[in-house]
Amino acid sequence: MTKTLIFTNNKGDIMTAVADRADFVHSLRDFVGRECGTREQRRELSRNGQATHNQQLHRKLAELGWLGCAIPTEYGGGGGSATDACHLLEEMAYGLAPLFGLAVSLVSSSVVERFGTAEQKHDILGGVCRGDVLATAISEPGAGSDPGAMTCRAERRGDSYVLNGQKTWISCAHIATRILVLCRTDSSGAKHDGITMIDVPADTEGVEVRPIDTLGGDEVNDVFFTDVVVSADRVIGEPDRAWHQIMRTLNTDRLMCGAVFLGRARRTFDDALEYVATREQFGRPVGSFQAVRHRIAELATEIECSRLLVYDSAAKLDADPDRCEPREASMVKLKVTETAKRTAIEGMQLMGGAGYTREHEMERHLRESVISTVYAGTSEIQRDIIGRSYGL
Repeated sequence: MTKTLIFTNNKGDIMTAVADRADFVHSLRDFVGRECGTREQRRELSRNGQATHNQQLHRKLAELGWLGCAIPTEYGGGGGSATDACHLLEEMAYGLAPLFGLAVSLVSSSVVERFGTAEQKHDILGGVCRGDVLATAISEPGAGSDPGAMTCRAERRGDSYVLNGQKTWISCAHIATRILVLCRTDSSGAKHDGITMIDVPADTEGVEVRPIDTLGGDEVNDVFFTDVVVSADRVIGEPDRAWHQIMRTLNTDRLMCGAVFLGRARRTFDDALEYVATREQFGRPVGSFQAVRHRIAELATEIECSRLLVYDSAAKLDADPDRCEPREASMVKLKVTETAKRTAIEGMQLMGGAGYTREHEMERHLRESVISTVYAGTSEIQRDIIGRSYGL
């Protein structure tokens, strides 16, 4: 099916962990079923649904060598592909594993892999493979969909940079080992110029992380930088060119987001299907009524379309990192997240009052899917990108 994946454990021993993708997916499903296959396990791992990431579970994935499945072997990874990473994210999401930091770390590490120095790759990517959580800080109170308006500054002083400002909606900053911060280093040119990415250890003096209370639990944060001093060798890529670097990796970001919510949509659908197949009204299963059957058929078709779109885009990215065009990546983000949200809304309607209770997972599916069309670029932004790609 694909090349053999070579994984490295945290002691550096090489082992052939997966012979092909079918075995890889089977192993992932077995892991999730064993570690968080019951509602009781998931509640314990997630503090009754409040925590979106369990670091102990994350470390177990690291011990198996799976966190770095798409990271080159020279940096401690498995040497796999974007397709392998999509399978990892999809299966963890389907299994409802509280591993929000997994996707965020994989997306953030793609920037380092592409633009970091050899030393930075060994340090940062190696840490991700060992279980570190990596976050990226772009959005600000006045710079969300328009990141060119960012004002968080980094001033060069000798061999260091001094950071001051605020970032907001930063996923996983509260559990991250390091934060890749995009900040303004020059205001003399165009608004997307003069932006630099700097690797800031989360425990650096002057860094303050304040969680934002959300419907989905512990997800995002405000991050404040007050006279934060970091060495100039922590710049990722070229100074003043970070936005252009990020734009070249946004396709990976949107693809990974698609893989996560493909898994979530599948799980939501399966939970709804199980309910309507067993819940009886008027002497027969609810799913036997034509109106319900047609809803199920439409959702199944939309999810299958999403799956084909995700893995077609992943295959193109594997063949050529520059071949996965913004149009295709935005289509993935738009289609899959809108499908996941619709599936959750329809699932709650199909389950009636039961879907609204915490006795079932449907309320969680809704809470965690409804925001998917907002972060990592709203659906409106994705539609605009797609439309402009046709010269409009």
